[in-house]
Amino acid sequence: MENISYQLTDKLHSLEEWFGKRKGSIVAFSGGIDSTLVLYLARKFQGKENAIGVISNSESLKNRDFLEAKDFCKQFDIHLEVIVTNELEDERYNQNPINRCYFCKEHLFHDLTEICEKYPGFEVLSGTNADDLGDYRPGIDAAKKFEVQSPMVDCKISKEEIRQIAKHFQLPNWDKPASPCLSSRIPYNQSVTLQKLRQIEDAEEILNSYGFADVRVRHYGTYGKIEVHKEDLMKLRMVQNEVVQKITALGFEHCEIDQEGLVSGKMNRVLTNLKS
Repeated sequence: MENISYQLTDKLHSLEEWFGKRKGSIVAFSGGIDSTLVLYLARKFQGKENAIGVISNSESLKNRDFLEAKDFCKQFDIHLEVIVTNELEDERYNQNPINRCYFCKEHLFHDLTEICEKYPGFEVLSGTNADDLGDYRPGIDAAKKFEVQSPMVDCKISKEEIRQIAKHFQLPNWDKPASPCLSSRIPYNQSVTLQKLRQIEDAEEILNSYGFADVRVRHYGTYGKIEVHKEDLMKLRMVQNEVVQKITALGFEHCEIDQEGLVSGKMNRVLTNLKS
């Protein structure tokens, strides 16, 4: 195991105490590093029978992420339940308002509370971390509505600290890039459809196949815009013609490279404009 600082050792003890006070956990598992660590620690501190991971194999989750999540649970002997939330059928969600995330999480946490009936006394947990509280995340309001608990918030664990703890326990995805839901690639108030989500996923898979691990393909209705890290722009330009040709073939009228590079949450910039 990787060594961690005394400060992180103290926080890990706090997490152990946090889980130790509770009977069991139903973790809203996405395959991302935050919920992965919450699920791993629930399994470690509460035992296999008291740590249940639940993942929704919905249209907005990449199939690659779903398969990796299943592999993780198999590797660490974790009980995983698979559900399907149908948020695309909800007009409040698919019309893509600025609080779209709220309606997605409302579906998820509603379904998780039903799973609680199978495990009396277990609490629903999310991977929300201390850094998330300073960002625009409507899903946190849905979590409050359903009384979802957040051990990383309660123990004041940041995103970077989550990665360090995950590295300490040698979790395979400790350095995995963030993988927000596919709907986040579509500008607010432009409808979310299954066709768009599949185009985004397939386009990002094409970029992955060229060695770009952390990417976004934003879907602007008729055209796509590619984001890779700024330091990867030169590498992308070397294969630009064939990459653009392949992505355009997915149904985009054209495709372009965002010269600014990858900026997580870029679609949220419009929210600042609305407030000003």
